[in-house]
Amino acid sequence: MKVLILNGSPHDNGNTMIALKEMIKIFEQEGVETEVVQVGGKEVRGCIGCNTCQTRGKCIFDDMLNEVAEKFEQSDGLIVASPVYYASANGTLIALLDRLFFSTSFDKTMKVGACVVAARRGGLSATYDQLHKYFGNSSMPIATSQYWNSIHGMAPGEAAQDIEGLQTMRTLARNMTFLMRSIALGKEAYGIPQTEPWTPMHFIH
Repeated sequence: MKVLILNGSPHDNGNTMIALKEMIKIFEQEGVETEVVQVGGKEVRGCIGCNTCQTRGKCIFDDMLNEVAEKFEQSDGLIVASPVYYASANGTLIALLDRLFFSTSFDKTMKVGACVVAARRGGLSATYDQLHKYFGNSSMPIATSQYWNSIHGMAPGEAAQDIEGLQTMRTLARNMTFLMRSIALGKEAYGIPQTEPWTPMHFIH
């Protein structure tokens, strides 16, 4: 099992990373391989809707996106993590996720997704909902915990004092591991669900 972790915080060792490290400890205990890719603070532009990826097989812009896409394809699970900015995720992370999910054609069905959000006080549930939409649009089961996957802290390191938040992260890691393993067993026994040809429509016809 392998989990790719995208850290949307511009701070390598900020409060968001404290939450992720708590998960990584559990993954290591369970024998799950993890890789953290630092996204926040990097130069990642947004999608321009050129649709070149539909014929080229990858995004036309040669930044970190295409490298992340290869890692995502080889992973059993994806965690996206972000601090909260104005009740929303880090803009760099959103730019990458928009392009990652739009430009990649590989099958994401039954890859397990989870998000982690960190904030001083508010906007956590709004950001949690925002990040989960990428998984829900890609036939990806969403791993959950005993509470919404959030942790609190303002100054660097304060999240380590959020005892409940840390417990939530450990539970999330255990649940995600169980879900990935269960899906792997299900694939062996039954394969993956049949996919129908896409029938796109819009409000005109």
